[in-house]
Order: sequence, then C-alpha cells, then structure tokens
Amino acid sequence: MKGWFGKYLYIDLSSKSFKYVDIPGDVLVDYIGGRGLAARLLWDLNPVGVNPLSPENHLILAVGPLTGFPLPSSGKMVLASKSPITGGYGDGNIGTRAAVELRKMGVDAVVIKGKATTPTVLHLDCGNVIFKDGRDYWGLTTVDTEEKLKKELGKDVAVLSIGPAGEKLVKYATVISEFGRSAGRPGIGAVMGSKNLKAIAIHGCSEPEPADRSELLRLGAEAYRKVKESPGYEFWCRQGTMATIEWSQKNSCLPTYNFSEGVFEDWEGIDGYIMESMKVRVKACPNCNMPCGNVVKYVTSTDSGEAELDYENVAMLGSNIGLAPLNKVAHINYLADIYGIDTISLGNVIGYAMELSEKGILSEKIEWGDYSKVKELTRQIAYREGIGDLLAEGVAAVSRKLGGDALKYAVHVKGLEVSAYDCHAAPGMALAYATSPIGAHHKDAWMIALEVRVGRFDYTKEKVERVIWLQNIRGGMFESLTTCRLPWVEVSLDLEYYPKLLTAATGYTYNWDKIYETANRIYTLIRAFWVREYAAAGLKWSYQQDLPPAKWFTQPLSKGPLKGSKLDADGYMRMLRWYYELRGWDEDGVPRRSTLERLGLSYTIPVLEKLGVKLS
Repeated sequence: MKGWFGKYLYIDLSSKSFKYVDIPGDVLVDYIGGRGLAARLLWDLNPVGVNPLSPENHLILAVGPLTGFPLPSSGKMVLASKSPITGGYGDGNIGTRAAVELRKMGVDAVVIKGKATTPTVLHLDCGNVIFKDGRDYWGLTTVDTEEKLKKELGKDVAVLSIGPAGEKLVKYATVISEFGRSAGRPGIGAVMGSKNLKAIAIHGCSEPEPADRSELLRLGAEAYRKVKESPGYEFWCRQGTMATIEWSQKNSCLPTYNFSEGVFEDWEGIDGYIMESMKVRVKACPNCNMPCGNVVKYVTSTDSGEAELDYENVAMLGSNIGLAPLNKVAHINYLADIYGIDTISLGNVIGYAMELSEKGILSEKIEWGDYSKVKELTRQIAYREGIGDLLAEGVAAVSRKLGGDALKYAVHVKGLEVSAYDCHAAPGMALAYATSPIGAHHKDAWMIALEVRVGRFDYTKEKVERVIWLQNIRGGMFESLTTCRLPWVEVSLDLEYYPKLLTAATGYTYNWDKIYETANRIYTLIRAFWVREYAAAGLKWSYQQDLPPAKWFTQPLSKGPLKGSKLDADGYMRMLRWYYELRGWDEDGVPRRSTLERLGLSYTIPVLEKLGVKLS
C-alpha cells in the first residue's frame, strides 16, 4: 500500500511481548487513520464493558496517511482509549516529533494492553520494542523524565511521558511531550499509569512512501506558501490562540468564575498583548510554519520559570478561577504540565471547588483568585492528598458524591469538563459541546465564531447543520489525516488542499462525498461505542447524555453586554432532535439500524443487540 504501512504494532506489557498485525486495506480506506483507525481498533480489541484502568483496556497511538509528510502542520498523532473519567470513548491529539518518529516505525498505530509488573519505559527503536526498567523514572515530573531519557537514549529520541498525576490515576491526567505539549484530556495519562507505563520513547527508521510523491511535494510547497501569504499570518505568529482572550471578552463568552459569567474584570492582565511582552520564544509541531506554542518567562514574588501558553489553558486557569495576572497563571500552567494534568479540567475542577466553597457546600475555604491556594490544590490533586483526592476524580464525580445543590454548579458533559467558551448565549456551541464524541470539548466544532457573526439567540436547523459539518471536517477529517486544523481555521488555507493531498499520499481518490461519508462513519462508530459501554454497565443511553450543563439554562449572566442571557431548554431540544435526525440516530441518540448498515457498521449490530440495545 502507499501512504499507509498497513499494519500496527501490538504490545502486551504483561507478557513483555509484541507482534506486528496486518490492517485490512478496506479498514484503512474507510477509516483513514488517527481517530478513525483508533476508534475501529478500540471497538474490535477492547472487551465489552472493560474497566478503563484494567490491564485489558487498550491504549492506542495512531497516525494518519499525511503524518510526517512535508505539508502544513503534519506532525500530529492521536492517543485513544476507553476513558477513566467518562467511561466512553476518549482521545486527544498531540503535535510533537513523537508523531513523526512513530510513523517512521513503519506502522499506522501502536496498540498497548496489559500491565507491567514494575514501572516500565517502552523504547520503540527502528521496529524493535525494548521493555526498559522504569523504576528510576517513577515519581519524576514529565520534564525530568524526558530529560533523563534523552540523556540515556540520545537527544534524537521522541518522548511521551506521564507525571505524578498519571501515576496516581488522576482521572484527567494527560500525556506530555516536549516539555509542555499535552494530549488525552479524558484521562489517557491515567490509563498509562494503570499499566505501570511511565513513558514511551520512540525512534523510527522507515520512511512512508506516497503514491504520487511529486504531486504531494508540489501541493505541500504550494500550501506552505499560501499559509505565509495569509493576511492574518503575521498577527497569528505574534499571539497565536492567545488573541482569543480579547475576542471572548468582547463577545461575552470568556469563562469566568466557574462559567457563571462571560466577562472577566481583569482580562487585560491575561490577554495576548501581555503574553507578547513576556514571550521568549515560540514552539511548533513538526512540519509547521505557523507556530502557536508561545513560551513565556514569568516571575512572581515566589515563583519563576517558563511555560508554554495558549488560550484554553489561560482562560481556564485564569478567568475561570478568578486568577490574574498572567505570570501567576503561567506558573499554574507549568505545574500542570510537569505533573501531567489537563489544564482545562484542572481549571474546571478548581473553579467548581471555589464556587462550592463560596456557596457553603464545601467546607474547605477556597477563594476566587487565591494564588497560593491554587498552587496547593494543584499539588494535592497531582498526588491525591487531602481534598485533592476527591478533586482528582473530576467535576462529575465530585457532584455525585456531594449531591444536592452541588449538582447545579457542575460544568461537564458525559463526565468531561467543558473547555473555554461560556455558552449562556451560544446554543450552537452548547450543542457542539454536548455532542462532542469525547465529552465536552471544542476541537470538533468551534461553533461560537459563527454564532457571533450570525446571531447568538437563534435555535435553527441551519446551526445544527453547521455543527455537524464542522464536526465532520475538524473531528472526522483532520483528526484522521492526522494534521492540524489551524492552517485552515486561523489563516484560511483552502480546504480543497486536503482531499488532494490525501489522494496523492494514498493513491485512492478522496473527494468531499467520500470524506464526509467517512466522517459520518467515524462519529457513528464512536457513538455506538458509547452506547455499548453504557449498556455493558447496565445503563440505558438517552438524550440526557447530550445535554449541556444545567447552569447555562438556569443561571443567567449577571454582567456584560449579554446580561440576563441563558439557554432556552425548548429551543435546545429542537436543535438536538434535528441533530439526531441529520446523523441518522433515534430520538435518544442511538444510531438507527439503517444508518449502521448504510455506513458499513453492520458488525456493531449483533454486539449492541446482545446487550439489549433496541435498534430502531
């Protein structure tokens, strides 16, 4: 095959064994790679209803047919597993040399099961697998782990590692690479920790062969040029995603005080211009010519260092917990990175604890913007000490444990905390969060930008159609290629490049109809996976799993230009019903039999029916 290698590397930590497994060509064509391949492998390989922290749960690292080729922002990979925090499908992408080196291992994916008897580092070296004693690494931060591994194995090795949070099975622990790049919001770091897998060091030797190298190189060079010629290129290189702080403030969607408000009084202390004044360098993924990794040098009265910042982590660790200025936010971000904690969920959990404390529901005194307390809580969460042991379980688990009024203030979908856009006045974005395939996350459909342009208070079928289109392009295509969506999103690189590049890489003709069908297949398979896992746990899937946080319906904004705004429940339910209809799912969000058959997912039907799922 061209573009793909047609096999995955299967590693069993329990037996310290590995093998190479062929991937049928039709599976690669139908699922492309990255997220699509990961979802299919999880369906096929995971035991039904497996505990996410069980040795039998599989951890998957997947690249796509464009990964590593010389074209814009192709240095991406997807990490996927059954999620410890949601109990459903979980994944995240990461842009580092680890993606390119994994591709050079001569595989389309690495699949890891089992549990090592002692802490272990996997060294994937030119097709060989070395089970390295990891006891000297256990307990180290992600920074110390990567530095130590590079010193021992060579500076050219790429490293994915977990910190203390992953070791302690914090439910939103992530995987870290290159001292600040993070992946796997739904607890992929905890999955690694449950397997006694401290790190994966990768060095590959095999170069993928495209079907039409000259055309791929021509298209890639042209796309690189178009990126740099964009009118927004210069400002993007200055601020990257940090420009969104000012944009969100002006449009009253900047998450503030646990998503109670959309504006923050101290927003100018954490915005992109402050970041520019602190910036010391930028970082980029491999093959990227529009770097977004803004590294700042910070100094507070008690702390100093460097941290890589973007909008999501600054909003969640800044305005959402009432913390400013940026030097303090940067240090909390640094702590999250070295401990291996997702910054988005961390900002949610701490903001939730602050609101519960304010309301008297939580006895612990945790005040908005208390920098010293936030530092302490971050460490306690990472090591599961004191109240950190409870908060390490995530917002949904805390709300269930406390019960009563605590449920009113919990901001999550399906157990995953919401990322950094308040949706009191954004029903389309609320729908995007509620139907995201991993729980609340923005990467699949950044709908808020369109709503700001076309109307914040409309509950229309056109918005629903746009949410699905965005999901299919961003989460279906980009997450499976795997390349970064930002050249298209931020500097308007023409989407037409991508089917052309995919065709040049693989030799298969991909047009938009084929890509859209593939994306629908991926989203429907992931939904079937959720339904399967819920049924295996004795739970009936219902539309209630696709509802945004109650707070956005019941507690209107009290500040800013959209004061008094809140979501309308009836309007939202109309949109959700349209969403199901357009996806070919029933009134509870379960894929219909005809939809599964049409998308080539008939193999899921007997599994679902055996579990008692009624397919309409």
